[in-house]
Amino acid sequence: MSIALKQVFNKDKTFRPKRKFEPGTQRFELHKRAQASLNSGVDLKAAVQLPSGEDQNDWVAVHVVDFFNRINLIYGTVCEFCTERTCPVMSGGPKYEYRWQDDMKYKKPTALSAPQYMNLLMDWIEVQINNEDIFPTSVGVPFPKNFLQICKKILCRLFRVFVHVYIHHFDRIILMGAEAHVNTCYKHFYYFVTELNLIDRKELEPLVSTHLGSATCYIQLFLIPLLR
Repeated sequence: MSIALKQVFNKDKTFRPKRKFEPGTQRFELHKRAQASLNSGVDLKAAVQLPSGEDQNDWVAVHVVDFFNRINLIYGTVCEFCTERTCPVMSGGPKYEYRWQDDMKYKKPTALSAPQYMNLLMDWIEVQINNEDIFPTSVGVPFPKNFLQICKKILCRLFRVFVHVYIHHFDRIILMGAEAHVNTCYKHFYYFVTELNLIDRKELEPLVSTHLGSATCYIQLFLIPLLR
């Protein structure tokens, strides 16, 4: 990452604190391995493939946490421009509205502003990835039977952050000169979730069918060829 991008994506801009892996654990080693592949310039399609002999749940867990950290960082760079006034609805253009449901306070899908939705989303993901019953960190402790289903829900909701940022705030990303970084993060995310079939293809439609706002040229030239 260039010096300019490091200044943009600094710790003060992080929307939520980063989740870190404990040194010495298998997941920490997988995290380092995944990062080394990305930094070495390995093709992203190859980088997301499950390494031989590794457990798929561990591989998914590492990437879910990594994507949470990175998408959290991306949203943190634009969150001051994502307000109740500018984004009264959590959406991805006029055709797609995302409503919040957590089976606790919000038992039914509820229309919220984008910043409200993002706050609830990041809080909800933090609870999931910090829950030892879901994301165990101790050696020998098994993942729950519904682990992949939980991760699919997390990744599906994280994708909606991409949708909102691309369609409603990509002008800010361009002004910061960070579009290449965001595009690469999205590309990595897309290849991973499609490699392991972790997101329904219907969820990916907002970044294929839309042609609105400042993100239009990027959606047409970068994302649409990727999604076909």
